[in-house]
Amino acid sequence: MIAHWDEAESGRAESEHIGGVWTDLGHAAGTRTVGLNRIQVDPGKWSTPFHRQTAEEEIFFVLGGSGVCLIDRAAFDVGPGDCIVHRVRETHALRAGADGLDVLAFGTRGRTEVGYLPRAGVGWIGGTWAEVGGGAHPWEREAALGEPELPEDRARPETVVNVTDVDGGDDPDGSWRVLARAAGSEHTGLNWGSLSPGAEGAPPHLHSADEELFVVLDGDGVLQLWPTPQLARDGVAYEERAIRAGHVISRPASSGIAHGFRAGENGMVFLAYGTRNPNDVCFYPRSNKIFFRGLGLIARLEDLDYDDGEPR
Repeated sequence: MIAHWDEAESGRAESEHIGGVWTDLGHAAGTRTVGLNRIQVDPGKWSTPFHRQTAEEEIFFVLGGSGVCLIDRAAFDVGPGDCIVHRVRETHALRAGADGLDVLAFGTRGRTEVGYLPRAGVGWIGGTWAEVGGGAHPWEREAALGEPELPEDRARPETVVNVTDVDGGDDPDGSWRVLARAAGSEHTGLNWGSLSPGAEGAPPHLHSADEELFVVLDGDGVLQLWPTPQLARDGVAYEERAIRAGHVISRPASSGIAHGFRAGENGMVFLAYGTRNPNDVCFYPRSNKIFFRGLGLIARLEDLDYDDGEPR
């Protein structure tokens, strides 16, 4: 489940003051429960209508360019290396500066159940209903209202941090900066990692409930794929795949294949996005350890066949 942002299909999305190029990197990499879009906003244009999510937390990372982020009634300047957390029920949008704005938008794919009546053109939402599927597109309706007003105050809120603002430690193998949590994320996480040439990242591991998504920002390296003991007995072998800047790697939960990274001769810088499910169990096949996240307990268990100890 690997894609490269130069090879993934892109398309324009625009309506009056809203305009840019969108690349759905999440689907290109085969994600299941999380999403990732690269949005290259045109100079002076807005990324999306001014909107809010009622259940999803979104995290944006600025790759390049400059612009202004509007959250509720506050606005602040953004630039390369900024991590912006859009919490649930916060209204937000981005406006690019004169040099455009290039951002990665991470989020979960929350499923909202709406009872749709196609002939009547309405949808049940809880105990009420609304017109659906008719009239002008939502972006066209937003465009008809003109651009949102930006307040003059540019104070940065607590929900945005820059890579340079977060301590990454002093390990000779590299640096690990927990960006989104520093910016107040509650349900998901985005970390920035830098590996020295030849260094490994976290030990190869596999999540039972969390889906992870990685984006290589600079350098190159190797994606290590370790089968669980059961898959290894079934003949699935250890595998390595070369990766470089621009690669997006999806690691869905419960795949039976653990993953790890080793940097190449140029080192490697990458982003790591994931959910934070308290019921997640993480398995490390190289050391046969299990991490029960909700309990904060790490143990080593005996690997047995399914029928071990059962009467025959």
